[in-house]
Amino acid sequence: MQTIFDTARKFGILLVLVGLITFFSALSPFFFTQQNLTNIFIQNSYVVIAAVGLSFVMISGGMDLSIGYQMSVVGVLVAVCMKWLEWTVPASLAIAIGCGVLMGLFNGLASITLKVHSLIVTLGTMTIFQGVSYIISKQSAIINLPLDFKFIGQGYLADNIPVSVLLMFLCVTAASFILNQTTLGRQIYAIGGNEEAAHLSGIPVVMTKVIVYALCGLFVSIAAIVLFARSGSAASSTGPGTEFTCMTAAVLGGISFKGGEGKMWGLLTGVLILGVLGNGMQLVGLNTYAQYIVKGLVLLAAVGFDMYQKSRAPRHSLVVAA
Repeated sequence: MQTIFDTARKFGILLVLVGLITFFSALSPFFFTQQNLTNIFIQNSYVVIAAVGLSFVMISGGMDLSIGYQMSVVGVLVAVCMKWLEWTVPASLAIAIGCGVLMGLFNGLASITLKVHSLIVTLGTMTIFQGVSYIISKQSAIINLPLDFKFIGQGYLADNIPVSVLLMFLCVTAASFILNQTTLGRQIYAIGGNEEAAHLSGIPVVMTKVIVYALCGLFVSIAAIVLFARSGSAASSTGPGTEFTCMTAAVLGGISFKGGEGKMWGLLTGVLILGVLGNGMQLVGLNTYAQYIVKGLVLLAAVGFDMYQKSRAPRHSLVVAA
């Protein structure tokens, strides 16, 4: 029985994805085509990148509800720099990404300084970033962004490799390397698993948490650039809501709300499940509101399964060397 449970934990998410693909392929002849599958990757590339950033925070035992409006700030800032200030695309991107990292640092420092759970802190900073975004954009949409910028979200390399999808895989690979091959990654898992034990074992908990939120801001900034480059315009209303999709995908992919667990391949699979669900429901004619219901049920099921796994997982004692 335990073997079946362990197998379900490892490969169940992949079986769900394969099952959904098979299901929608049977319902619609337009689903399992190269063009449609490529569109699923393109449409969800920014979600994957943003979820990568959020996953660092979740694995460390925290939460960031502000990433939607972080994306909004980054998107309108890069647009204002390019269109209103007439800066070059590289300079505008550098400023926008730097701003995203600063917002992440602000979240981390606020959570540590106030000694309040990051869920509450980022609920407050979400509102702050919302106001900042609307002030920067002057409550107006910025259209006709430069072609060099739109290439990030709309362009192709070698005529068949979407730039946005390439960026997505580069971000997933980089995050996987950090988490699995570096000391920082091991520290992040340790803090998420047991913060007190991590502190007693000599891990710099405060510094690691600050770095985690900075990394979150970095990846969220890249996600925002991909999203706004794909749309070719910028508005403060673009971006918010992404945080809940990322949370759902993360939990679906095996990243626990309690921290200390999660892999990038699972996160990618979780986003693809949501992407396949959304795309498939559109092809079979379900309206937007029905899709909201289904995605909400998926989130509840994912959280329930996460709690079930936690209750079934064996408890190990952690011995800290003196």
